[in-house]
Amino acid sequence: MALLQEGKEVPGYRVERYLGEGAFAEVYRVKHPHLGRQAMKVFKTQGPQAEAALLTRLTHPNVVRVYEAGTLQTTAGTRSFLTMEYVPGGTLHRNWANPRPVPLPKSQTVRTVREVAQGLAAAHQERPPILHLDITPQNILIDQAGRARLSDFGLAKVANPDPCKPRGSVTLAFSPPESLLGAQAESCASDVWALGAVAYLLLTDTYPYPDGVSRRTTPPRPSALNFEVDRALDEIVLDALAPNPTRRTPNAMVLARQLVEYEGAVR
Repeated sequence: MALLQEGKEVPGYRVERYLGEGAFAEVYRVKHPHLGRQAMKVFKTQGPQAEAALLTRLTHPNVVRVYEAGTLQTTAGTRSFLTMEYVPGGTLHRNWANPRPVPLPKSQTVRTVREVAQGLAAAHQERPPILHLDITPQNILIDQAGRARLSDFGLAKVANPDPCKPRGSVTLAFSPPESLLGAQAESCASDVWALGAVAYLLLTDTYPYPDGVSRRTTPPRPSALNFEVDRALDEIVLDALAPNPTRRTPNAMVLARQLVEYEGAVR
């Protein structure tokens, strides 16, 4: 049974339409009497309120703005929720896979990844940094202006210095090597790896590490799979995917700067 019923009122909002769900939450389009349409994410289990509240202070053109974090009554009892901007343009995954998955043009991929990196940098620049921990094409939205917007900070948390408590992406293809080993602390470099995997997928139409392939070695250069990719872009993507996090592009600020410089050089 859905957590909220379409057409019903919840405190402060009217539930208009069920939009979908993931492993941890259901998403609804809701309407606020003064602020208009928003998206509401309702967690299937009680979410961490302190961590959710962190997201309300993130403001950047490439991040879907979170407005409110709280709790409400659902068909399953009290649950945590977030309200955020409603972005009707669809996910990066849908834009890439429709009508079928093919490599995106190089310029489009670089722009998209750069925009996401710039949005992610706003989180990484917080003190302590806010980590996303679930960067995938499904969690990147493309707005009606064609701008990439990082969404779904459902796993977000402040950087964890405790190496005994890793909590990486729930999507295996975008999980950095250290999260699979279960013995390293999360860092901004963990998010960079996931975004590097997104870039690799968009450029080559394949994952950097298909099922069963060890993540201890560097994947093939993107240029080996896509003639549009040059050596400079190869290096940026492969540095983001370095198996050892201490040798990886350290954070989204550095990745965004590299991509801005690359775009300037190829114009």
